[in-house]
Amino acid sequence: MMEYRKLGNSGCAVSTLALGTMTFGSETDEAGSHAQLDRFVESGGTLIDTADVYSAGVSEQIIGRWLAARPTDIRDQVVIATKGRFPTGGGPNDAGLSRRHLTRALDASLHRLGVEAVDLYQVHAYDPHTPIEETLACLDDAVRAGKVRYVGLSNFTGWQLQKTVDVADARNYVRPVTLQPQYNLLVREIEWEIVPACLSEGLGLLPWSPLGGGWLTGKYRRDEAPTGATRLGEDPERGVEAYQRRRGRERTWAVIDAVRSVADGRGVSMAQVALSWLADRPAVSSVILGARTVEQLEDNLGAGGLHLSKDETIRLDIASDPDPADYPYGEPGQEQRSRKIEGHR
Repeated sequence: MMEYRKLGNSGCAVSTLALGTMTFGSETDEAGSHAQLDRFVESGGTLIDTADVYSAGVSEQIIGRWLAARPTDIRDQVVIATKGRFPTGGGPNDAGLSRRHLTRALDASLHRLGVEAVDLYQVHAYDPHTPIEETLACLDDAVRAGKVRYVGLSNFTGWQLQKTVDVADARNYVRPVTLQPQYNLLVREIEWEIVPACLSEGLGLLPWSPLGGGWLTGKYRRDEAPTGATRLGEDPERGVEAYQRRRGRERTWAVIDAVRSVADGRGVSMAQVALSWLADRPAVSSVILGARTVEQLEDNLGAGGLHLSKDETIRLDIASDPDPADYPYGEPGQEQRSRKIEGHR
């Protein structure tokens, strides 16, 4: 059963599971994308996340056509989130967080989505070449103009997040309410600084890659290179979840074994266990699902309302501990950080 939480410190409620749409228009065709959207909303899902660079804008177009074909009550139910920052053309000003690029990127996203405003507009990554004051002033203007309802960040480090919030407060600009980072049982390093910063400043987390590119579903084996119609099957060296990068780490297999053990004991899928663990981490507002098919989405949605026991959570925490042994993340910093995070459970 789907549950709901506030989007950070805002008053906007969202489902604890969000539908990520990076596959729309590339790995998933339009019919399959619309089927996923329909099933997600039927399950009680509300938060739909996209970006202007997903399939070069096609993902937003697919969502826009789906919205246009659905009745008003469904359109009013969903919370639409998109992002801008990365190149949308070949010119020197067709990327980044400058006022020039963001205003054009936002208007283009609104056109593709067929909406007058997006509920959550996220800057897709930090831009070291643009003063954050310029970016925040642009976002503040967009909110005042009624084009954006809430502002969020994505892929920011701890210091970048803190600087952004501090500047927003000092200049009385609209404050970001969310941060979208990579976060899962295999990637917990954000707990060292980013999670405490979000807890301190009231930002909700919207984790992407919650299943580690498929690793946490249990479909990859130590001595069997992936093949077939999966992301690593088609490209074993793909990005952060690359097969060779992960398979040589004993921690990878310890985490997978722990997830499998909990799943077997619960009678649920490994994916549902991994998603449930993440949804109940401190500061998490909603977990972004990324599925190719309705069948994959259906299994992921089974995590809605699933909560692990304290013992199950501890087993997963121990197996997945990234163990920051070196200064400054080891003792005593680790003990202080752990107390802060535990206090928000």
